[in-house]
Amino acid sequence: MEKLKKRWGIESNFQIVVIFIVFGVTGSCAAKLAAPAADLIGLDKEQLSGWIYWPIRILLIFPIYQVLLVFFGWLFGQFQFFWNFEKKMLKRMGLGFLFN
Repeated sequence: MEKLKKRWGIESNFQIVVIFIVFGVTGSCAAKLAAPAADLIGLDKEQLSGWIYWPIRILLIFPIYQVLLVFFGWLFGQFQFFWNFEKKMLKRMGLGFLFN
């Protein structure tokens, strides 16, 4: 636990618990919101092959997750941690130009 606190620049165990809760809530909500998002863009599980539907739906989860991560981080009082986490992750994916 101490290694994680040092790596993330966190001082308390409570902060780690809050961060884990934010990750969990964000993942669950992003997965849940992917279904209405798929419906919104016209993806229908009944009309498409599973080989097409599921990869597209998983790709939909990614941007939803990014937005929700910062939102829930703010809601739980950890905005700065998750904003920095988000920028770092997107820079590693080659999308750092979004923050310049």
